Amino acid sequence: MDHRSFLAGLTAAQRTELTQTSDRKGLAALAVHFGSIAFLGTVIAFEVPSWPVLMVPQGILIMFLFTTLHETIHRTAFRSAWLNDLVARICGFLILVPADWFRYFHFAHHRHTQDPESDPELAGEKPETLRQYIVHVSGLPTWWSELKTLVKNASGQCGDPFVPAGGKRKVQREAAASLALYAALAGASPVADSDLLLFVWVLPCLFGQPFLRLYLLAEHGRCPFVANMLENSRTTYTNQLVRRLAWNMPYHAEHHSYPTVPFHKLPDLHLLTKEHLGTTSDGYGSFHKDYVGGLRARPETD
Repeated sequence: MDHRSFLAGLTAAQRTELTQTSDRKGLAALAVHFGSIAFLGTVIAFEVPSWPVLMVPQGILIMFLFTTLHETIHRTAFRSAWLNDLVARICGFLILVPADWFRYFHFAHHRHTQDPESDPELAGEKPETLRQYIVHVSGLPTWWSELKTLVKNASGQCGDPFVPAGGKRKVQREAAASLALYAALAGASPVADSDLLLFVWVLPCLFGQPFLRLYLLAEHGRCPFVANMLENSRTTYTNQLVRRLAWNMPYHAEHHSYPTVPFHKLPDLHLLTKEHLGTTSDGYGSFHKDYVGGLRARPETD
């Protein structure tokens, strides 16, 4: 069964139940995520014993705001549209991925999932050699790409085909405002003789990015180039902690099959789709073991 046939088989009652958004559930999840970041940031700021080690979990929490951004640009994290948009802007700013631009990018990804000609996520090839894998997981190419995109968009030179003509001005304003605020924060730190942002935000992000890369590679890495969302996206079975951190996005085939289902309803959708899932992994460790195992057989040609 493909995802279209599955969706066609849902009753009206099931559709209504699955697509119910909730400010309460969204705010509860956000409070845990932001609260954890604030707690670790405070501990780091006061330099408790072994505080440098805490920059790693702090970075993981901050970088996984990408999944919060993802949920909010779908406007399924909360029932209130304004709340989705506000949280999306905050999260996008913290991880260098402006919300308006990312919404255009991500919706194009949904329209053309695993289509080599049109899916913007496939514009940069997935790692095919061990060296490429290590470089990819380091996150350095991602930071460079995001910085270039931000500067290009701020200068009014956005040429991304997924950004409509009517949205280019909005993307430019957003990028310019982000750069101005980054510059203001960078300038304020030495003036205030404070390295707080460096140790609470900047360095943790560098440490946390590889964990996000490892997570995101499993969503579509080595998935077939087909139109069926139950095959071209991977559901990864993992523990509750990871699911909470990632706003239930390990249920990724389910999300792609029915994108208007909010994060807190994805486990229910999973129960309905489970027998039809075509691409799954028993944990992220298992996925990367298989992925790296496949790399070893490939010649290092670059």
